Order: sequence, then structure tokens, then C-alpha cells
Amino acid sequence: MHLQIVPASAGFKWAKQGMRTFWRQPLALSGLFFLFMITVSIISIVPFVGSALALIILPGLTLGMMAATQTATEGKFPMPNVLFVAFKAGPHRKTMFHLGGLYAVIFLGVMLISTLADGGTFAKVYFGGAQMTPDVVTADSFQTALWVSMLFYVPLSMMFWHAPALVHWYGMPAVKSLFFSFVACWRNLRAFAVYVLAWVLIFISTGVVALLISSLMGQPQLMTSAFLPMALMVAAMFFTSMLFSVRDCFSTDAFDEQAAPPP
Repeated sequence: MHLQIVPASAGFKWAKQGMRTFWRQPLALSGLFFLFMITVSIISIVPFVGSALALIILPGLTLGMMAATQTATEGKFPMPNVLFVAFKAGPHRKTMFHLGGLYAVIFLGVMLISTLADGGTFAKVYFGGAQMTPDVVTADSFQTALWVSMLFYVPLSMMFWHAPALVHWYGMPAVKSLFFSFVACWRNLRAFAVYVLAWVLIFISTGVVALLISSLMGQPQLMTSAFLPMALMVAAMFFTSMLFSVRDCFSTDAFDEQAAPPP
């Protein structure tokens, strides 16, 4: 395995590959993403520890979506159990939970830092402990906490972007995977900037299409009903595209034999 530097245009290619692969198995990948969200939602409502547990399993479920994408690229139908492949008995399961624990601790640290800006209002809204009202959202302190959280979340997402794949398919320890993931994102920052921009434009286009549909029907109030399923589908495409960034940034001479997950 070696780190590979890719051109900025690779970011657009990853987005395109994600959409193309999604439409090979749209029902399966949409269903898996819905199962992803349902699993996180159910675990998060466990009293006292639900939010932390939901954060711990996020890297493993993200790996499950990557594994489902790999299965789809092989022309096979990804079954529901592939979403939980990271938690099955195997040599990397303990490391994956270690990775999830690190994600939970660092993320909660980011939320703790945001409380310095608004006394914890943003964190309460995020974890469902307070309602999101116009007065709350427009408050200067809330906006400051939001931007502070985003500032710290960017390096966090860079550390964990490739980490689940590096643990599961390349056998890296948790901390080492975070380091290599961050370096890969940093060295390919232009490609990831194009990648993020592409998906922002796709989400905006989805909203425009939903608005046009509701307007043509003469019922603008139906925009939310039209936008929600379309947004969920685009989110599933986004998760489908993540695998291709891993395959480009961490290239090996025999990826398909050594790094690809089993069917």
C-alpha cells in the first residue's frame, strides 16, 4: 500500500462513480442507507448512553456502506448484513470499536468546545435535548457555536474519512489509520475540495428540482414532501462514493485481491 496523490479532477470523478454505482443497485443501496439511519436513530434513544453508542458505531456503519459499494461494483446485490460487516467476529473487530471510541471522544470534545460559545445550546439542539426554533438558530451565540464546531469538525472528518477502510481492509491500528487518513486528505486537499463542491451543487440541484415539481403541481407547500426522499437518495449516493476516494488515495498493485472485502 502507498499513498497516491491525485489531481483535483479526481473529486468530480469520485462523485460521478458514486452516482453511477448507486444506479446499479438503487434499491439495495437506498435500503442499506435507510437501515444505517434507522440503526443510529434506535441506538441514540437508549437512555443516558445512547448518543455516545451511536457515535461509536458510526465508523463501522460507514465501513459497511463502503463494503456494500464494493459488492455493487462487482455486479452483485449487497445484502443487509454487509452493513454490519465491521462488527462481525474477525481480527479487526476490536480495532474498529477502538476507532469508534476515539470518534465518540473527539466528537464529544468538539461539542464541549462549542459550549464555550453559547453555553451548550448548540450541543443540546444537536443531541435532541432542545428544540430548534427560529429564535434559537438566529442567535449570535448559536451561530458562533455552529461555526466553531464546523472549524473543529473538518480535521476530525479528515482523520476518520479513510480510517474505517484502513482498519478493515489494510489491517492498520486505529491511531495509525487516523494519521494516514488525515495525511491522505491533506495531500489531496484540492481533490477533496472539488468533491465537496460537487456534492454541494448536487444537493442544491435536488432542492431546485423539488421546488420545480411542487410549483408545477401548483402546491408549493409540498416541496418538503418532494425534497425529503430525493435528499435521502442523494445522501445514499454520497456514501456510495466514499469507497472510490479510498481506492484512489491508497493504491496497491493488487487491490482487488488483497484489499477488497469478501462478497
